[in-house]
Amino acid sequence: MMKFFLLILCIHSIELKKIKMTVTDGQAVELEYHVTMFTIQLSKPVSEPVTLNLTAENQNIAYPLKNSITILPSDDTTPQLVFVYGANIGNTYIDITFNSTEIEKDEKHDRVRIVVVNSLAIKFINILIGWVYFLAWSVSFYPQTYKNFKRKSVVGLNFDFVCYNMTGFLAYSFFNVGLFWVPSIQNDYFKKYGGTEIPVQANDVFFSLHAVTLTGVTIIQCIIYERGGQKVSKVCKGLLFITYLFAFCAFIPTCLSKLNWLTYLYYFSYIKLGVTLIKYIPQAYMNYKRKSTVGWSIENIKLDFTGGSLSIIQMILLAYNNNEWNSIFGDFTKFALGLFSVLFDILFLLQHYVFYRHHGKRCHHDENAPHDERCLILPIHS
Repeated sequence: MMKFFLLILCIHSIELKKIKMTVTDGQAVELEYHVTMFTIQLSKPVSEPVTLNLTAENQNIAYPLKNSITILPSDDTTPQLVFVYGANIGNTYIDITFNSTEIEKDEKHDRVRIVVVNSLAIKFINILIGWVYFLAWSVSFYPQTYKNFKRKSVVGLNFDFVCYNMTGFLAYSFFNVGLFWVPSIQNDYFKKYGGTEIPVQANDVFFSLHAVTLTGVTIIQCIIYERGGQKVSKVCKGLLFITYLFAFCAFIPTCLSKLNWLTYLYYFSYIKLGVTLIKYIPQAYMNYKRKSTVGWSIENIKLDFTGGSLSIIQMILLAYNNNEWNSIFGDFTKFALGLFSVLFDILFLLQHYVFYRHHGKRCHHDENAPHDERCLILPIHS
């Protein structure tokens, strides 16, 4: 009797299980060709006809060629094609609504993002550029680490720069990991900003954690290798103390639910931005004071310059292709910081190849000279 009851219960639960609707991502459409498409597919047949209503949020950008489609029981689970006309450059969403109680409602699959661009070729070029600058930035940490290992010395590498770098990438990692892996923080993001995608991708998480690891290796090198009397400046110590104190003080109200975790994570993104503004200054000043770039890997700068330049080019191409210049001027801080880093890279290149190109070959025989001056007997080549 019990087995019969369980069998009936299982059959009943299967019958009550709702139909899932899967919607493919809308494909980007080039303005010249106008038409794109996406598909809607049900996990199992409906028992009665169901009408799906299709509504564009901004019909000036794109709209479905049909305002609704009807799915019949005889359609089984055949994917339904929805054709969309791209009228103007930009992006919009098409909402899918229905009255059926058979189909499970899912906010993620009940709307489709449609993007109308100037050129699909530029879109694919942008994807390629993204991977190139991601690789350039990731690899850029290795030349300095290898140079330190080869010389068994960190003379010429400014310790303030290393400390700022670690702080910046730690903050960046906290932000990326929290937003990428913590569902409650993701929910807070969607509630505040809407949409269906978070602004952090897997490669962002990898890059930030990789940067922390390599910077940590550099810090260990600063401890165990010859450093010529170099040390972290009082200014750097003071700024880092204020930064970490701020992070700790903000952590307390967050734990007490007086501040949500999303806001707390954004504080770390601001820390990263602030660090980027100041981190290059100590190294540039040190090079100027020593009149040499010995010990400072120029390969690191070349890769950073490549990554930074390509990221700016990508932002400009993206703004043109999507007709969203506010992505640059609306978030000018991000653009300005990228440009700021590239300008410092240019300064470092000038210091290495123009201003102090022959200074690395000078030889200081005075044994009483400071270590950072005697190191100039080392060749300047990376």
